[in-house]
Amino acid sequence: MANYKIVFKQSVAKDLRPIPNKDVQRILKAIDQLADDPRPPGSKKLTGAEKYRLRQGNYRILYTIEDDIVTVTIVKIGHRRDVYQ
Repeated sequence: MANYKIVFKQSVAKDLRPIPNKDVQRILKAIDQLADDPRPPGSKKLTGAEKYRLRQGNYRILYTIEDDIVTVTIVKIGHRRDVYQ
């Protein structure tokens, strides 16, 4: 399996600012692992959209997968109570 390229939307940097550093480190580690396996155990496809969700503690990573160009795009990161709005 090919390694996927990880791409961040510009708004993701803003999403990470209020998150504590220890949680940001865990989130970035989980994102790095998406390059090897974009559909790891625990990821879930969201209904009504071509997005996937990965849980990381109280935070959620929303991303899209483009298999034809081997890219994972991180769309949004946020607390579980706010990220889906």
